[in-house]
Amino acid sequence: MSLHLFDTATRTERAFEPLEPGKVGIYLCGPTVQGSPHVGHLRSAVAFDVLQRWLERTGHHVTMVRNVTDIDDKTLAKAADAGVPWWQWALTFEREFQAAYSAVGVRPPAAEPRATGNIPEIISLVAALVDGGHAYSHEGSVYFDVRSFADYGTLTRQALEDLTPAPDAPADDKRDPRDFALWKAAKPGEPADAAWDSPWGRGRPGWHIECSAMARRFLGSEFDIHGGGLDLRFPHHENEQAQSRAAGDAFARLWMHSAWVTQSGAKMSKSLGNGLLVTEVLSRYPAPALRLALAQVHYRSMLEYSDQTMEDAAATWGRLAGFVARGSERVGTLTADAVAAAELPAPFVEAMDDDLSVPRALAHVHETVRAGNAALAAGDDEALSSALLSVRAMLDALGLDPASEQWAGVDSGAGAAMTALDSLVQADIQARAAARAAKDWATADAIRNRLAQAGIVIEDAADGARWSLAAEG
Repeated sequence: MSLHLFDTATRTERAFEPLEPGKVGIYLCGPTVQGSPHVGHLRSAVAFDVLQRWLERTGHHVTMVRNVTDIDDKTLAKAADAGVPWWQWALTFEREFQAAYSAVGVRPPAAEPRATGNIPEIISLVAALVDGGHAYSHEGSVYFDVRSFADYGTLTRQALEDLTPAPDAPADDKRDPRDFALWKAAKPGEPADAAWDSPWGRGRPGWHIECSAMARRFLGSEFDIHGGGLDLRFPHHENEQAQSRAAGDAFARLWMHSAWVTQSGAKMSKSLGNGLLVTEVLSRYPAPALRLALAQVHYRSMLEYSDQTMEDAAATWGRLAGFVARGSERVGTLTADAVAAAELPAPFVEAMDDDLSVPRALAHVHETVRAGNAALAAGDDEALSSALLSVRAMLDALGLDPASEQWAGVDSGAGAAMTALDSLVQADIQARAAARAAKDWATADAIRNRLAQAGIVIEDAADGARWSLAAEG
C-alpha cells in the first residue's frame, strides 16, 4: 500500500503523489506569538512532525515551512498593556514556542518566516489582486472581494450566503460584509513602527494574506500539502485558498488538518481559560510522554487532555523506555544508523501509510515489546535483538526512540520511576505466566492479587499479559 492521506478539501482519503517525485513541500500554519504556548498549540506541530518523519523514512526530501505571525491586533494590544515594544513582545513568545517545539522533539522547519519579514512579498500579492479585480481599497485598507471569486467557499463547502461577516473591519467599509482585509490602514495610537509604506498608505498586512505570500515565496505557486489545526479551516484557510487562486496560483494540492486538544469536551484555548502551559506540563511529566500523549491519538481525532492522559502516557513511555534499556543492556546498544536503516514491520508500515494511523502503529510496537520481554525472560538473545531493533526503528519513525539523541540524556522524572516499576511488574508477569503454564493457579492468582493491591491491573490477551495503573476513584 502506498501512502494515503485524508484531504479535507475533497473529504476523501487518496493516494499521495507529490508534485515532484521524491520531493514534498509542506506549508504549516504556525503560531501567532501573542502569549505563551499551551498543550493545544503543540498538537498540529507534533502531527506534522510525524508526517515529515514518515515521508523522509519512505525516501522523500521534505521542505517544511512553518510561519510565525508576529504582528496582529492582540499582539499590539498586549504589548501596549505590558509597556514593551510590540516586536519585543512577539519575539519573547516566538522563542517560547521554539523551545516548546524542541522540548517535544519537533524538528526545526526548513524555513520559519515571519510576517514582518515578508512585507514586500505581501504588498506585491495584494497589488496583483487589486489589479486583477479581486480586491479594492477603502480609506487606506484593502479588501478581498469574495463575490469576484466564484469558488469562494469550496474548501469548507459553504455557500456564500450562509457565511458570517468577516470581523476584521466595520461592515460599512466593505462592499460585502464577508469581504476580508488584505491590508489594514494604520490606526491612530498604534506604534509608528507597526506600519509600512504601501500603494494604499501606511499600514500592515491582514492575517490571511501573510500565509499566501510566504507559501508562494518559499514553496512556489503550487505545492504539495497545506496543514494546520482544524479551527483554521474557516476563515483562514478558505481565505488563503481564495486569494492565492484568484492571483493565479494553483496553491495547495492537498489539505490536512489536525483535530483539537480538548478539556472536558471544550477546545483548549486561552480565551476559555483552560489552557495548560507547556512549561507547567513539562515540570510534572517527561517531555517524551507529552509527545506520546499528543501523537498516540489519530491526528484527525479530538484528544481529551487530563492528568490521567499524562499519567497513562508517562506509564506507557516508561514501559517502552524500560524495554529498550533492558534489551540494550543484554544484547548491546544499536547505532543510530542501524536503527534508521532497519526494515520496518509490515503491519507498522501499513498503519502509517493509512493516513498516519499512529494508534494502530503503536499497537504493533506494544506487541513487539511484549515479544521482546518474553525473549528477554527466556534468554533468547536472537529474538530479543530482532525485537529491540524493530521497536527502536518503529519508535524512531514516530520521533519517540528512547535511545535516540533527543531522549537518551533526558531526565525523565516520572518516566524513570515508570521504567523501574515496569521492570518489577514484568518480573511478576513472567512469574505468573510460568505458574499458569504449570497449572499452579494459586500462585498465579496470588501474584495477580498482590499487583492489584498495589494499584496495578493485569489484562490477559491472546498475545500475552499487559499491565496498567488502576484509575483513581
